Parts: sequence; structure tokens; C-alpha cells
Amino acid sequence: MNTQPDAVAISNAVIKGDLKAQDIVSSCIEAIAKRNPELNCFTATFTERAISQAEQIDFQAAKGNHPGIFAGVPFAVKNLFDVARVTTLAGSKINSKNPPAAEDATAIARLKQAGAILVGTLNMDEYAYGFVTENSHYGVTVNPHDKTRISGGSSGGSAAAVAAGLVPITLGSDTNGSIRVPAALCGVYGFKPTYGDLSRAGTFLFSSSLDCIGPFARSVRDIAAVYDVIHGYDDRDPICSKRSPEMCLPELYKGIEGLRIAVADEYFTTGAEPEALEAVEIVAQALGVQQRVSLPESHRARAAAYIITAAEGANLHLQRLRSRLEDFDPATRDRFLAGALIPASWYAQAQRFRRWYRDLLREVFQQVDIILAPTTPCVAPPIGQKTIVIAGEEIPVRPNLGRFTQPLSFIGLPVLSFPVKLPGKLPLGVQIVAAPYNEVLILRVAKALEKQLD
Repeated sequence: MNTQPDAVAISNAVIKGDLKAQDIVSSCIEAIAKRNPELNCFTATFTERAISQAEQIDFQAAKGNHPGIFAGVPFAVKNLFDVARVTTLAGSKINSKNPPAAEDATAIARLKQAGAILVGTLNMDEYAYGFVTENSHYGVTVNPHDKTRISGGSSGGSAAAVAAGLVPITLGSDTNGSIRVPAALCGVYGFKPTYGDLSRAGTFLFSSSLDCIGPFARSVRDIAAVYDVIHGYDDRDPICSKRSPEMCLPELYKGIEGLRIAVADEYFTTGAEPEALEAVEIVAQALGVQQRVSLPESHRARAAAYIITAAEGANLHLQRLRSRLEDFDPATRDRFLAGALIPASWYAQAQRFRRWYRDLLREVFQQVDIILAPTTPCVAPPIGQKTIVIAGEEIPVRPNLGRFTQPLSFIGLPVLSFPVKLPGKLPLGVQIVAAPYNEVLILRVAKALEKQLD
């Protein structure tokens, strides 16, 4: 059971005067200094500016003003988010010589406006291309539950920092599962909203057709609160939705009566360790779910997602591949080089299939409101391990950790990875999936589960 206070609780204590933002931030910075050398979550910390912001929060609270829903709450971001006066690394050596960002990413600015205090940036796979956060430039981010194992990726630092209790909330990005995979392996909540629902302005993109941003936290309430704060139209991001924001926090406690919930069958029940499927059954039983539903052609959706990801990523980095090839992480370099060789006809066909698959799953969501599926096929593999054996077959680690996440993000569906820990086992995750722009339904189901299973 999570016994640490969540971000909203910390903020409430600051607003009431029971806690000082300066004390919270100082304690957070001390914890990072003590534990980060062994975990390697953070690539930079911002002590002076964090203390300065905390002083302002305490000043406003003392005057009786409301500094925001996250007043005094420390947070950190994957180092592909722009932070004013800091160089945006995106996990790379090449970017380290770039000039500092002129302003904060939109998501950071909105959290700061709500009183949250940015304390640092977090480790990731280079250019967000990976599921392991074994970065050849900035080191491996280890799993706080077992330091011999990976944290997952590409937002590994974001998940591990929350799991270790260094900060209550973080931000990451998700292209093919880069929020959900590390959230599952580290045993925290990770939320990927609908494609285009949250502004990506001020983030270093990987695959524009697929990239999303989202939060990590230790409670559903914090996930909902972060989503509410950073949600909303932003003209700096051309794909950001103009729909009126739907606030999730007030809806969390409305229950799930009447919701049609089913477990994903066929593709999502093969190629996984028994405990990964057991985690899904535990969640299904807690919700009283017996219905099964098929998501046909998911294996082709995963293949098409690979093509789009590799082609768009390689195109973005063509100039760097020509001029700085030796400065890439070797694993990233090889995948980008392969992506650069993908025929244009393959990419066009993958995008056509994407539209067809979106229409196909739209029909599925006429039958159900929520779908449950495993997040990863297994628990966190050991650091440096290249292959895993699942169902008697030896398969590569890096691509297969996203086996169950890719078909869902391929068409921009909103998904939350709900943490499940079986006795004596490392953490796993269960994906709670809904049709586009049904974030509130996902969070209501997660809240009901949290109440029953925590």
C-alpha cells in the first residue's frame, strides 16, 4: 500500500499553513542528492530556482491567497521538455551543445501556474527511442524495486523518480508505450491521454504522428489533478485539440455503475508471462468483469506503428545522422539508420492502415466503454539483458516490452497503466483503455480499482 502523501494532500497542507513549501522542496532536494547516485533518475536539479519559487508560495499562503492546486508540490520532467535557461537534452550527447531553451514547455508553465515547483529533469532513452532507459551517455536508470533491473523507457527516469518517492509527480512522453511501460515496471500510475489532447509545445518530438505527453503519480487523484491543470488548447501545438476541457477531478468519485467493461482477448492473451495475465484477471475480478472483446488486426497495428515511428524518427534526425553519426547511442543510431531506408510506399500504406484500424476499433467501442489489457508481457528484465523467454520463445527485450502498448497508441487512444503487484513479485501494470476523449471514464475506473485493491 502507498503510505506517502499524494501531491494534492501536500498542497492542501501548504495552503492551510501546516507545511512550508520551502521545507518540502529542501527535503526533496536532499532526498535526490542522497538517492539519485544509485538510481540515476535525474540528469539535472534546480535548487536555487526551486527554493525561490517555494518562498513565493509560502508568502502567498501566509497572506491568505490560494497559490494553486499544487502549491509547494515538487515535480520533475523527462529531459525532452524545454525548461527556460536549460539546454533540452532529449537524452542525447548531440543536443548537449544546443543553446538553452528560451521558455518553459506549455505543460511545465501550467503546472508552475498551479503552484507546482520544478526541481529537475529526468533520464530517458536517447531521443525517446527505447523501452529500457539504458542510456549510453547518461547511464542506466535502475528500478527502485530491484536495482539489478531496468526501469523501462523511454520515460524511465520519470517512473523511477515517482516510485522511489523522490517527487510525487513527473511528466513523460509516450509514442509507443513510453509512459505506460516504465509505469508498469516501476509500479506507479502512468497516463497517456488521447493524441492531441495535451499540448506538446516545448517538447523535443520523436514521431509527430504518435507523440503524446502525460503524467506519472502515486495516486489516481494526482493523475486527474495534473491532467486538469495541463489540459486545454494551445496554439503553439498545431495538433492540440480545441475541444472544451472536461475536468476529471470532480468526476472521480461518481462510480462505475453502468459502464461496459471487457477484457481484451486473443492478441492480448498471448506472448505474455502468466503473472502478466494474472494481473489483468485480478483487475477484472475486482470490477466484476466477465466479458471478453477482440481487437482484431492488433498484430498488424503494431507492425504499422513500427514503420511510422522508424520513418518519422529517422527523417527528423537525417542531418544529425549525416554529420554526427558517431555521437549517437549505438542502439538508437542503428534503428534510425534502418528507418531511413524504409520505402515511402511502406510509410503511406502504414498511415492508410492506421485510418482503417481506427474505424475498426470505433466499432468495438460501440459495444464497450472500457477495455482491460496487460501493459507489459513480463516484469522488469535485468539490466543489460538482450532477450527474454516468453511461452518458450526467446525474443528481444527492447521491442517486445511494447507488445501490448503499441496497438493502442497507434490510433491515439487514451490509456492509463494501473499498477498491480502480486505477492513476492515485481510490479506489473494493467492498461485501462477507452475511446478518444473519454479520459474521465478511465480515471473513474482507476479510482474504483484503487479503492478496492490498495
